Amino acid sequence: MTHPIALLLRISRFYRDGFRQMTWGRTLWIIILVKLFVMFAILRLFFFKPALEGLSEEEKTEVVGTSLTTPSGRL
Repeated sequence: MTHPIALLLRISRFYRDGFRQMTWGRTLWIIILVKLFVMFAILRLFFFKPALEGLSEEEKTEVVGTSLTTPSGRL
C-alpha cells in the first residue's frame, strides 16, 4: 500500500502534466469558469434577492419554521 502523501503527489503530477499538454482544454476551462462566475455572481446580484433580508431574528425563525413545516413548502 502506498503512502497517502505519495498518492496525492502522483495525482497532482498527473493533472499538472495533463493541463500542460492541453490545447483546446484551456479554452474550454476558461469558458467554464466564466460561465460559473456569471451564474453565481452576476445572476445572484441582479435576480435573486435574499428572502429574509430586513426581518428580525424572531421573524426569520418564524418564516423558516413555517416553510419547513408546510407540506407544499409554500408560505
